[in-house]
Amino acid sequence: MGGLSIWHWLVVIAVIAVLFGGKGKIANVMGDFAKGIKAFKSGMKEDEAVAPPPPQVSPPPSSTATAERAAHDRV
Repeated sequence: MGGLSIWHWLVVIAVIAVLFGGKGKIANVMGDFAKGIKAFKSGMKEDEAVAPPPPQVSPPPSSTATAERAAHDRV
């Protein structure tokens, strides 16, 4: 117990070969990931700066104003 068998060493070597072998595949993937995050952040900043103000919506007429107009029209 506590010793590593040949299978453990083969798995460790395979993981190291995948992570560090192949001319920096992981580094390229992480670099692309970082570029995507930067592009997303800059896009969010541009949207905030360019976004028009929300449209002004007038409140609907109240029922008392409508009733007062109807009463005034009857007179």
